[in-house]
Amino acid sequence: MKVDLHCHSIVSDGVLAPAQVAARAHAHGVEMWALTDHDELSGLAEARAAAEALGMRFITGVEISVTWAGHTVHILGLNLDERNQAMVQGLADIRSGRATRAREMAGRLEALGMPGGYEGALSYAANPALISRTHFARFMVAQGYCKNMQEVFDKYLGDGCPGNVPMQWSTLEQAMQWILGAGGVAVIAHPGRYDYTPTQFGALFDQFKDLGGVGIEVVTGSHSPAQYTEYAQVARRYGFLASCGSDFHSPQEGKLDLGIMPPLPPGLTPVWRDWV
Repeated sequence: MKVDLHCHSIVSDGVLAPAQVAARAHAHGVEMWALTDHDELSGLAEARAAAEALGMRFITGVEISVTWAGHTVHILGLNLDERNQAMVQGLADIRSGRATRAREMAGRLEALGMPGGYEGALSYAANPALISRTHFARFMVAQGYCKNMQEVFDKYLGDGCPGNVPMQWSTLEQAMQWILGAGGVAVIAHPGRYDYTPTQFGALFDQFKDLGGVGIEVVTGSHSPAQYTEYAQVARRYGFLASCGSDFHSPQEGKLDLGIMPPLPPGLTPVWRDWV
């Protein structure tokens, strides 16, 4: 079965409507699909209707922003009840600070010689409540300040870079309570992206498991082939279920397109084993 359990629509920082993302997944042979917009559930109804019309198995999802040990970690909630009020309110609360953060980032970028950042980023954000660094990055590439998105994050908007404004997201405990309270399954998204020491990673994995987390993303557009092997080993060591997802945002961005992924490494139990 071809599965893709991590992607984004225009509801957060993708460029396609949920139904368009569903159609692209289906065109690439995906049979089980989840839409996992950042801190937002409002695209799920459209995504479900489109997926079911195309004959795909739809899995509800969300990617929750978490602050842990001074860095942002993303936790996927999969196969959950998107009507759960504690989750709906919790996600609304963490979205509320994005506009203020965006204005602060625009001020920093203007001081670096790149004016018009807020309005420019907003022009790429269909959902103003979800304005993000990705929207700023698209504006900066379009204006010629950087050659590509990766350069934007390496020079200006990555953690510790001069244009970034740190954000206090949810705690890991809160995110886990929302996901489990909504009957969902929690998965650590793209662990290879996080700048932690081996000791910190061990503490993160231990705490995540203690709080009821069961999965880790192994194959993802944010990982290199070597990291597929590395995080397969982590999954085996901690007894995590393994997940895969393209982390698709746009046809022009990212390493992997929807559904265009290698299979999970051998010896892993997929997180979707009970959903087939």
